[in-house]
Formats: sequence, structure tokens, C-alpha cells
Amino acid sequence: MANLFEQNRNYVLGDEELNLIGDRDKLAQWRHKGMGPAFYKLGRKIIYRGADLNTWAEASRVDPSKEGAA
Repeated sequence: MANLFEQNRNYVLGDEELNLIGDRDKLAQWRHKGMGPAFYKLGRKIIYRGADLNTWAEASRVDPSKEGAA
């Protein structure tokens, strides 16, 4: 698995790299609905770990060659 995010880095809202998976509003919607990548809420601060983002991205991966195989 290729990592889209740095494994040992923490990402906070406003970090440009988070736009890869969604803008600030989309991430807020997912958090509210209990969807999207795992996160920490420390007071009002939202923190995403790179390892959690990579795990979520891998679980969201679609392999077209396996989708049409019967």
C-alpha cells in the first residue's frame, strides 16, 4: 500500500493535504454523521493522524479489475 499521508504526522483542519480527501465542510459533515477517517477532538481542535488517514484511504480504495470480475 502506498501512503497518501505521512504515517507519523498529525494533520489539523486547515492543512492543505487534507483537501485531498475533502474540504473543511465535507470533513465536518462526515464527523457529524460518524463517517470518514478516525480523528481526535481535543477541546475544539480536530486532529487526524496520518496513519488513520492512510488506513481510511486504503479501505476506500476501489480496484476496477476486481469490480467487473465474475
